[in-house]
Amino acid sequence: MLSRIYFFFFLIIAILPVSASDALGAHKLLEQGHVDLAVGTLKEQVRTEPKNAEAYNLLCRAYLMADKWDAAVSACERAVKLEPQNSQYHLWLGRSYGQKAAHVGAFAAAHVAGRVRDEFETAVRLNPKNVDAHDDLADFYLEAPWVVGGGEKKAEAQASELQKLEPAQADLLRARIAEKKKDFGTAEAEIKRSIQDSGGMPGSWMALARLYRTTGRFEEMQHAIDRATDPSLNRADVLPPAAEMLIDANRNLLGAENLLERYLSSTNPSEDAPVFKAHYLLGTLLEQRGQQEQAIAQYQAALELAAEYAPARNALARLANRAGNEGVR
Repeated sequence: MLSRIYFFFFLIIAILPVSASDALGAHKLLEQGHVDLAVGTLKEQVRTEPKNAEAYNLLCRAYLMADKWDAAVSACERAVKLEPQNSQYHLWLGRSYGQKAAHVGAFAAAHVAGRVRDEFETAVRLNPKNVDAHDDLADFYLEAPWVVGGGEKKAEAQASELQKLEPAQADLLRARIAEKKKDFGTAEAEIKRSIQDSGGMPGSWMALARLYRTTGRFEEMQHAIDRATDPSLNRADVLPPAAEMLIDANRNLLGAENLLERYLSSTNPSEDAPVFKAHYLLGTLLEQRGQQEQAIAQYQAALELAAEYAPARNALARLANRAGNEGVR
């Protein structure tokens, strides 16, 4: 299957002029979870169009999906260098720095944290109406130590700015601030206000489910997940994180499997919920149930989309090693 996918990719490149393999096509590939194809398309595009900032930004996002932090940083830095006044490019560079900081040693992370802050602050300065930039900056302030510019008061100031732009998002930020203080009652009230302000959007219900997961209120967590994943809302992107929450809580694993199968059969997958990661999660459930052949098929499906995705590669190696040990016996 993997060879057929790569053949398909090279056939596209051979038939279409480079201009047709544009950022729009790569973005569609990312939405559909074809990260390897997207990377290949975008690398060819930036080779022939070295001043295409949008292509570099999408390449950064593709690398982030595949957990390639250094490559993501490099591509996003290039996008920012080409278009330094683009708020969204600074936002994605900040996110790539943030992911790198989360996967390096403490000393290096402290150095990178300053870059995360600077990029998020720049994104907000360049576009004060960028809701995502305000939200990410607030999360940085909330989680980072004061020595690198963190602080709850700064996060609260961002909540005030968000209130002018997106009240439901401001509610969720205030909930995170309250949860940071272990004030779970206030956090719950703020999330419920967000549900009301947003008209019952899935993201607000998922925030409530996460709070109930944290506080061990599992029946209420399930209810919130059910509301977030209601088919009538037609929001496929919440299905994998909802399934992952159930898996982490070791609750309703059959329900988690159903959510993942719904996502994998949907016609509108999302870049925010990579398809290959959904295959991997489904594989872990099947492996846990003892269905090794089916689990292997899911891990392989993940690698057909993202050949270097380490969790799926490690899972296949683990199963192969287990089979070898059982053969020795």
